[in-house]
Amino acid sequence: MAAAASAVENAAVSALRSVVLRVRQAAERSGRDPGQVRLVAVSKTKPVSLVRQVYDAGHRRFGENYVQEILEKSPQLPQDVEWHFIGHLQGNKVKSLLAGVPNLALVEGVDNEKLANHLDRAVSNLGRNPLKVLVQVNTSGEESKSGVNPSGCVELAKHVKLECPNLVLSGLMTIGMRDYTSTPENFRMLSKCRTEVCKELGMVEEHFELSMGMSGDFEQAIEMGSTNVRVGSTIFGPRELMLKRTGNITNGKIDINEQRSRGTTIVAAADAIHIATDDRA
Repeated sequence: MAAAASAVENAAVSALRSVVLRVRQAAERSGRDPGQVRLVAVSKTKPVSLVRQVYDAGHRRFGENYVQEILEKSPQLPQDVEWHFIGHLQGNKVKSLLAGVPNLALVEGVDNEKLANHLDRAVSNLGRNPLKVLVQVNTSGEESKSGVNPSGCVELAKHVKLECPNLVLSGLMTIGMRDYTSTPENFRMLSKCRTEVCKELGMVEEHFELSMGMSGDFEQAIEMGSTNVRVGSTIFGPRELMLKRTGNITNGKIDINEQRSRGTTIVAAADAIHIATDDRA
């Protein structure tokens, strides 16, 4: 068991180095300075020991999608980790996130004014320095995805910029469709939104972030202007979600067809069921 865990950790470090190289090469192919592209290692569902291995290899930017997970991992890792919270954030979890993760550097996923207001008040009440945020845009039009409609992007960005003094509007983010052939359209749409937002708010486009690109498409995203890529499974390996009897499993059973429709594969079943997800981060 120990040998297997060590092999996984070594594989993650090797994968990290490979991804760093690919990020640099993609930036150079598009005539950009590799230093303009940030790599966030998305470690959701992975143990702290594995994250620590990647940290010890020199990486400092990590991302999580679940509040409970980042609250558990953050205290166990050095304070110079630059944490990103990625995706939809519930308003009732804002205070615990900001209070529990003092080194939270960026929230990638402000998708409505109410959430922006929650974050703004929490930052003020906790006496934190202004918090950087990205507005999440639903560029694919999928109902299952969070994010403001592109047509409402300017107004939400304006609200964050002008009405939330404790937030720093740093850019836009999107999560593309699972159909990889459609991602160029999603990337172009986010770039168009950036142009519109910067024009309306008098901001410089080159200084306004575009967070787009995950494990399956980060190189293409960089070539299309991404400044922030979120790579998870390519570094850490396939994800496993632990579903306990309470909550996600009803009467000890799980709807396998439903999970397959979400792009997941059942890999084990007992008192708990592990699901390896086909999430592209």
